[in-house]
Amino acid sequence: MKLTRRNAMVMGAGAFVALGLPLRASASLADDAIAAFTGGAEMADSGITLTAPEIAENGNTVPVEVSAPGAAEILVLATGNPTPAVATFKFGTLAASQTASTRIRLAGTQDVVAIAKMPDGSFAKASSTVKVTIGGCGG
Repeated sequence: MKLTRRNAMVMGAGAFVALGLPLRASASLADDAIAAFTGGAEMADSGITLTAPEIAENGNTVPVEVSAPGAAEILVLATGNPTPAVATFKFGTLAASQTASTRIRLAGTQDVVAIAKMPDGSFAKASSTVKVTIGGCGG
């Protein structure tokens, strides 16, 4: 095959489209996980606190802490990971506080989202963008 300028442009456009597909697919997976957890309900922007570093030097161990006073359950998602659902914390009626902390793996710079389900059936959402300098999920 003779490489012409037209062929080079077509291959470049194909590569550009191919690079954009995984991002859309993972965003769709995160949206699906959120819809499954909330049942499509509206989410408030207050009532939950997500603490994550602004810059993580290593994506293998990124510390995350969530707190939602009165929550029955908290879902933590990493929207750019191949599997966005990172953790689900369930709290019983005798829990002293509805706070959890863990370390997660991030494939690259992305949003970390926490959604709290309150006992009355309402939901609260918080998110934070974490910039990763060295990827943790194969990146």
